[in-house]
Amino acid sequence: MNLERVAVLGGGPGGLYAARLIKRSHPNAEVTVYEQSPPDQTFGFGVGLASRTQRNLREADPASLEAIVAAAHAHEMSMQVGDQIARLAHGDLLAIARTTLLAVLQQQAQNAGVQIHFGERREASELDADLIIAADGINSATRSQMSDTFEPRIDTGAGLYLWCGTDFALPSAIFVPVTTEHGTFVAHAYPYAADRSTFLIETDEETWRRAGFDVSTDRTAPTASDGFALEYLQDAFADTLQHHRLIGNRTRWTRFRTISCEHWHSGNVVLLGDAAHTAHYSIGSGTKLAMEDAIALDHALTASANIDDALADYERARRPAVEYLQRIAHRSELWWESFPQRMALPVEQLLIAYMTRAGKVSLNRFHDTAPTLVRKGLASYADVPADAIPDTDITDWTIGQPLDHGDCRFEHRIAPADLRDATTTTVLDIDFDSAWGPEATALVETAPTARTLWLTGPSTRSSLLSRLDFAERLGHHTDAVVVVEAPTSCRADVAAGLASVRMHLAFFRDPATSDADPALSGLRVST
Repeated sequence: MNLERVAVLGGGPGGLYAARLIKRSHPNAEVTVYEQSPPDQTFGFGVGLASRTQRNLREADPASLEAIVAAAHAHEMSMQVGDQIARLAHGDLLAIARTTLLAVLQQQAQNAGVQIHFGERREASELDADLIIAADGINSATRSQMSDTFEPRIDTGAGLYLWCGTDFALPSAIFVPVTTEHGTFVAHAYPYAADRSTFLIETDEETWRRAGFDVSTDRTAPTASDGFALEYLQDAFADTLQHHRLIGNRTRWTRFRTISCEHWHSGNVVLLGDAAHTAHYSIGSGTKLAMEDAIALDHALTASANIDDALADYERARRPAVEYLQRIAHRSELWWESFPQRMALPVEQLLIAYMTRAGKVSLNRFHDTAPTLVRKGLASYADVPADAIPDTDITDWTIGQPLDHGDCRFEHRIAPADLRDATTTTVLDIDFDSAWGPEATALVETAPTARTLWLTGPSTRSSLLSRLDFAERLGHHTDAVVVVEAPTSCRADVAAGLASVRMHLAFFRDPATSDADPALSGLRVST
């Protein structure tokens, strides 16, 4: 395809990266980036780059990744609750100051021959170009102006969060809750330079109101930082901060907005990054998604005969991965919004719950990467010494552990079939998308009094994950034994749910197809 002129609206990481890639693959094209802000002005603090993102960037453009890595800060990960701390030696986590990342990508784009116009706000309708890439962020003017075409949908989360920073480097990335007189706040923090760390802090609406942040938010101008909140949180997280200060940058409480669009392109205009979609920060960053969008768009432009085909191919190839990540991110968002109810778990077991919270990481996979930590968590789950846990077959071992619940003892975690029909059992058909929606909340609040609550529902994996989330909610509101039905293809999800205390027992609908169930024959239940 012959491209003569390409215009990019927005000089964030996604727009700059797309401009560089397209200029490299179409060297004769005039590629121009229009950015309304000065080159060194941005909002936010650090940007995290996970190992998979690094691999994708390396395959697309080794030179720019090398420049990013050279300016980045490596770190590991940990979780702390009270005096308990669990450390996860990751080895390939990187973070970089957003200002530094932009400077690197600006230079890389210019090295490729891209023209960058700072302090210029342009609209798609006024540009004469073969291709217009709208990488103009979560508040995309292009998406708004062409909303009838793109058909955006915005879903707003229930929790509140704010971004801030501090003037020292934490020893590792850390997830840490703090409970004050008003409620619980959770920090996701990580170092991104030798003297800087990002602090993202979230809480629920009730805690937010009790602390007076509804008032301070109203009093904070759009371009200012909420000084009252920063001072409060600086005191609350004083130990984690090692008594350093919190730094604001348009820091104010907000709710996460998940954006999705029915269409990503119209004519020669295409959305990229946050303009097209967002995914909750707890599962990845908008920077990652935007830069991977840029890779897919460049591939489509290189392989296609014309713009129409290229943009259709880009959306067709990229949308499934984005929507999959959005589904995972939504589960993660709801998990974090309900985080305080899990704080009684031993920290290693809590880290298992965190890693497996959205169904993206299995218990076996986590064990392969962090065997010592996972063995400690499983030891807490089964109340056995860590050296009693095998090196292999973690899924089967987890399902095979006995359970004492009240005056009942189960020899392993598969419920007997006849328990479903017992007079002391109530069967609940769970068929809703979210375990935290109004329908689910109403069911939790009116859950029948029964010795056993047996959850059934559709056999899809997504439905099972929702049942596991709902079972966890029930477990915090009832003393009943909670059983979750599952297809045998989801044994790994069941094992993760058990180890994370999302339910007590499982029942596989088609045990005859399972090669592990015969080992669990001879079930005995004693009361």
